[in-house]
Amino acid sequence: MHITNVLILLLAIASAVAIAARRMRIPYTVALVVVGLALGFFRVIDAPHLTKDLLFSVFLPGLVFEAAYHLSWPEFRRNILATASLAIPGVGIGIAVTAALLVAVTGLLTTETPFGWRQALVFGGAVAATDPIAVVALLRSLGAPERLKVILESESLLNDGTGIVFFTLILSATAGAAVAWGAIALQFLQIVGVGTIVGLGFGWAASELTRRIHDSMVEITLTAIAAYGSFVVADQLGGSGVIATMAAGMVCGNFGAVTGMSLRTRMVVDSFWEYIAFLLNSIIFLLIGLEVHMPALLHAFPVIAAAFLAGLLARVCVVGTVAVMLSRTRERIPWSWTPALTWGGLRGGLSMVLVLSLPASFPAREALIVTTFGVVVLSILVYGLSMAPLLRLTRLSGSAPLPDMETRGA
Repeated sequence: MHITNVLILLLAIASAVAIAARRMRIPYTVALVVVGLALGFFRVIDAPHLTKDLLFSVFLPGLVFEAAYHLSWPEFRRNILATASLAIPGVGIGIAVTAALLVAVTGLLTTETPFGWRQALVFGGAVAATDPIAVVALLRSLGAPERLKVILESESLLNDGTGIVFFTLILSATAGAAVAWGAIALQFLQIVGVGTIVGLGFGWAASELTRRIHDSMVEITLTAIAAYGSFVVADQLGGSGVIATMAAGMVCGNFGAVTGMSLRTRMVVDSFWEYIAFLLNSIIFLLIGLEVHMPALLHAFPVIAAAFLAGLLARVCVVGTVAVMLSRTRERIPWSWTPALTWGGLRGGLSMVLVLSLPASFPAREALIVTTFGVVVLSILVYGLSMAPLLRLTRLSGSAPLPDMETRGA
């Protein structure tokens, strides 16, 4: 089937799923994954594979920019300590705890070859980035505290970038060469720093041009150039494309849109990026379901369940540690929020793509791929479907009406 026909068919399926999910009051992204699993099992559609090139060139820049564009800088700044703690040291702690638990638990499973430290660390790096799109939509629809939503969205934006960096550094460190931790720390700062500088430059340039041009279509195009151009340039310069796009999005949304766009143009640009987010999220969650090979997942379910529990316990440790660290600061996190923050550690397509990027010669590569795919699907289903009852149990749900369709996230 031609790629154009496949795209039209995927959009038609996504629209039907959106209507059904709305009426059944279940998370839209969860419904997409379930439908994708069914279509993949019966091999109804010959869809394109979710590759690193496809994710990095099409999906990530648009999704990250849209989320950053709508993220309020004052709110982000007020929660910067909590966000940075979850997204930087929190990611490192999560990787270490996940790897340690995975090695310990899989060593007790006699039916499967246990993971060594090398495989466990790579797995921890692959699932480090969270993708709370499904649960953030529920947080909005159920009227959860605004600050809780800001922390989850901001963390997701940051740890998309830091997760990729950690994964790359872990892969280098486990390749057999001598590990120089000082050099690795310097490389981390360089990757993040280059991405930030490039993103700020693109965001500032787009904002300045927006102030001088009064044409809605041109101004939309400038934001698209800032989103995808910053990602490509930062990646080419050895920086983080995700961090660059995030920085560009925040500058365009908090400076360019405020100082250079008319009210009508802002409404047009907002609608454009909201639709782009809906479009990209619809396709990527369908592709996640289509990418999974169900018989392989069922065969490896004991290891997948062990890896899922390891990731969950690691997330509990990270959220608990950050809550204790911030307990005496202005950014104190209420303990009643910790279950929701823990459930916000949902994994998505980025984890699948990272593990697929492993070289063919990497030991136990196929087992890592199956395990990561299984954990992604399990986290989407478990966290996505249980978030609403969890919010009600912890009394974090308000009386906000269910919105038409929320897909904002990263």
